[in-house]
Amino acid sequence: MIVRTLKEARETNRRVESATWESTRLLLKNDNMGFSFHITRIFAHTETRIHYQNHLESVYCIRGKGEIESLDSGEIHPILPGTIYILDKHDLHLLRAEEELELACVFNPPLNGKEVHNADGAYPLEAEVVSD
Repeated sequence: MIVRTLKEARETNRRVESATWESTRLLLKNDNMGFSFHITRIFAHTETRIHYQNHLESVYCIRGKGEIESLDSGEIHPILPGTIYILDKHDLHLLRAEEELELACVFNPPLNGKEVHNADGAYPLEAEVVSD
């Protein structure tokens, strides 16, 4: 059994920060569950270009207000508490936060822990492993 708290994990190297977001990776590849689970905060008044070429992601909004724009179709969808969006086709998109967004994110394949977006907006398939 694995038991962790978000508060404790935020005080370890499981917390990764970028210019427009911070993510606490509660479950990672080395936990051997076949997926990773993160609580991510997207900073207010930011826009992040994302294109997960190596991963599929499901995202559930816990708190905040924003939108996701598909750069393939041009469709824009609001993100509010209770909204889930699923990037099931390696979707190229913009994530905009009007207010700070708090999101629960699941990745398959799982992340190792230290991933940040590359120039294409993707996470590498393999990255530095977080050790507890």
